[in-house]
Amino acid sequence: IIEFRNILTRFMQERRHLKQSILAQREKGAEKLVGESEVMKRLRQEIATAAEVKAPVLITGETGTGKELVARAICGDSSGRGEVFAKVDCGTLSASIIESELFGHERGAFTDARRDKKGLVEIADGGTLFLDEIGTLPVELQPKLLRLIEEGTFRRVGGLRDINVSIRIIAATNKNLEEEVKNKN
Repeated sequence: IIEFRNILTRFMQERRHLKQSILAQREKGAEKLVGESEVMKRLRQEIATAAEVKAPVLITGETGTGKELVARAICGDSSGRGEVFAKVDCGTLSASIIESELFGHERGAFTDARRDKKGLVEIADGGTLFLDEIGTLPVELQPKLLRLIEEGTFRRVGGLRDINVSIRIIAATNKNLEEEVKNKN
């Protein structure tokens, strides 16, 4: 009965992520952006350009300016219209939780890891991973993220084998990252 409960819990978590992705698909695309100013026309053009490639994208802007809406538009305007859009708000998760949330974990990796768990990177395979407030990502996770970007591989927490994925990464921040690097923050 415990194993059934674990399977049911895992199913419900993956169902929740997929449901969020499906709902996001209904609200995506640059056609959802309102306005006809030159700035908005240029933004739509940049979204169309970014949507054509699977290269990582960084969106910067102040809080409340619609960075997630732009990320969803890039995802929605890409050729894989049915692709998954998985979102992680890096600023709301602690360093100890975000690694497992992103990369998943293997059974026994830590005290409460009673089963294998897919992370959002694995769930987003074939789609887009949106890292909101990337400037708050813990420094110790940056090499793992860099490996994912460069090689398309990662390991779950406690895992021994590499997992290959094909995802586009879109990151957003309200911080001036160049200034942060200069100030060594």
